[in-house]
Amino acid sequence: MSEESDSLRTSPSAASLSENELPLPPPPAPIGYVCSLTEELVAKAREELQEKPEWRLRDVQALRDMVRKEYPNLGTSLEDAFLLRFLRARKFDYDRALQLLVNYHSCRRSWPEVFNNLRPSALKEVLASGFLTVLPHTDPRGCHILCIRPDRWIPSNYPITENIRATYLTLEKLIQSEETQDGFPIRIKAVHVVNEPRIFKGIFAIIKPFLKEKIANRFFLHGSDLNSLHTNLPRNILPKEYGGTAGELDITAWNAVLLASEEDFVREFCQPVPPCDSILGQAPAPEALGSDAPCDDSTRAVKSQLYSCY
Repeated sequence: MSEESDSLRTSPSAASLSENELPLPPPPAPIGYVCSLTEELVAKAREELQEKPEWRLRDVQALRDMVRKEYPNLGTSLEDAFLLRFLRARKFDYDRALQLLVNYHSCRRSWPEVFNNLRPSALKEVLASGFLTVLPHTDPRGCHILCIRPDRWIPSNYPITENIRATYLTLEKLIQSEETQDGFPIRIKAVHVVNEPRIFKGIFAIIKPFLKEKIANRFFLHGSDLNSLHTNLPRNILPKEYGGTAGELDITAWNAVLLASEEDFVREFCQPVPPCDSILGQAPAPEALGSDAPCDDSTRAVKSQLYSCY
């Protein structure tokens, strides 16, 4: 999520590579960028992200040069479109964009049970379960809606890490579209929870004071009141299961989109990468999300969540 940029340049403190490590082979030459944004979105990016079309490629090259100089062993893609994700996420602050890029790769390498062999064909069971999907229609702001249904997960079938992998896979696919990307981690505009049990409200009341105010204000707990949901998400984009008029919830279309992207994910997530200790200060995986984490039926009782996001 984007924050206000700092005016002074500071070196990223997230990580540094081992001096004794052998350098990786040079990455392939970056693919040239072709803007696919409409005039309206270009204007929005200029206003909200400080993205100036006339300076865009210069900014990308500046970030690319910083990666090559400060993190030559990072093993990251240096393609224009990929680096733009991080610049947009940090409003074109070079230093903060570089730090986000390093954190992104550090997290991937420190959590191999999630990121290794991350491809759609390895997650067919999760996709077939209907645990998550993306609705076919965006909301009035152009946000995609990610639908997560915890009650579709049967713990005896596969560990919870497979759900995390499928969620990450979906988010990665969503931000491949330039119209929906302004950084990674993806910007979540709202979290709408319906049919949540009472215990969920109590838990959220406890953790809410520890969240940033702007994050806490993006959570909406609707219970069984679908009219409350419809004040935020119009009925004509919602499936019948959520009181909408867009027909039955269909998971097959999004599953087909993911499976058709197999080669993209193989290229990105199934290649040899440097060991995780090549980046210091890597972000640890949350303990509660490990594959051996105990199952809590109160979590599965949260029947449906709708994430409206870019």
